[in-house]
Amino acid sequence: MKKDLLVLLAVVLLAVFVIRGTEIQSVDEYYLTHIDDISEDSETVFLSIRCDTILENWDALDSALRSEQYVPKDGVILQKTEYVLRPGDSVFDLLSRATRHHKIQMEYQGVRDNGYGSAYIRGIHYLYEFSCGPLSGWLYTVNGAFPGYGCSKYFPKDGDVIEWKYTCDLGRDVGNDSGSGLQGR
Repeated sequence: MKKDLLVLLAVVLLAVFVIRGTEIQSVDEYYLTHIDDISEDSETVFLSIRCDTILENWDALDSALRSEQYVPKDGVILQKTEYVLRPGDSVFDLLSRATRHHKIQMEYQGVRDNGYGSAYIRGIHYLYEFSCGPLSGWLYTVNGAFPGYGCSKYFPKDGDVIEWKYTCDLGRDVGNDSGSGLQGR
């Protein structure tokens, strides 16, 4: 009998400890508080997400996506925003953190799920590969250049400017004259 009471007391104390030591947050609270504060010592990068090329290729866009809900009037999904660069962050990590924080839909294919050996960005803000024609999809640049590496294989440096761009012409319409294909992978 005494043993049962001691076990019950221990369980109650453990439950109280867990409940008091656990901060319960809504999904919104979690995403809004789990972005790093920038300090003087922080290494940072800038990230933006744009789909301007769709505005010039509106007729090629899937008719279900022809709305400001998916394509903003100015083509800017996320304006240039500064983020803390954590040790080991890839371009993919930064995109993932930014889209979660700003509640922007993003879908990707994991490293193990494709033949690229890198995460592949399937869609951002409900704009997917092929949503605006057979040569459309997501690309990224770092400091204005196309790195030629998948987004989970490229590790930016302090001060880099990362731009995610939607292309409707295999990158030629966003400055990738090499036509080397979609590099969001």
